[in-house]
Amino acid sequence: MVSIEKISQKFIQLDEYLGLLDEIAKVSEKAFLEDKILIGSAKYYLQTSIECCLDVANHIIASERYRSPKDYADSFAVLEEKGIFQQQLGQNLRQMTKFRNRLVHLYGEIDDQFVYEFLKNDVDDIRKFRKVIIQQYGLISNNIKEFSRISTD
Repeated sequence: MVSIEKISQKFIQLDEYLGLLDEIAKVSEKAFLEDKILIGSAKYYLQTSIECCLDVANHIIASERYRSPKDYADSFAVLEEKGIFQQQLGQNLRQMTKFRNRLVHLYGEIDDQFVYEFLKNDVDDIRKFRKVIIQQYGLISNNIKEFSRISTD
């Protein structure tokens, strides 16, 4: 059984990270590219945001006894196969996971310009994932810090 508490805890963390990424995204491209601390922060919060999504996806997969994913990116393919979200979002999330892998393993090769573009253009896919999971599992977001189960009784 899917644990609403586990998903809620991950989404509380995710909301914090997304808030920080939103603040970083307000900085001009020039200022961002000149500030190693901002670049490092963006990379870290992007990585941890994607990991929150992966944690939620893998919790759902295990709880629902879906097929085991072959790798992190395949976790989103499994949920897509089960109709949790549409193909385009699944494809975007798989690409995002590949980006996360590059952040973790090839961190010295990541182009800072690409990080900035990702920050400005692709973070919304994380929000879409969050929204779909909230809708699918009967969660409602009362505010950025609190989730509760919708009563079906």
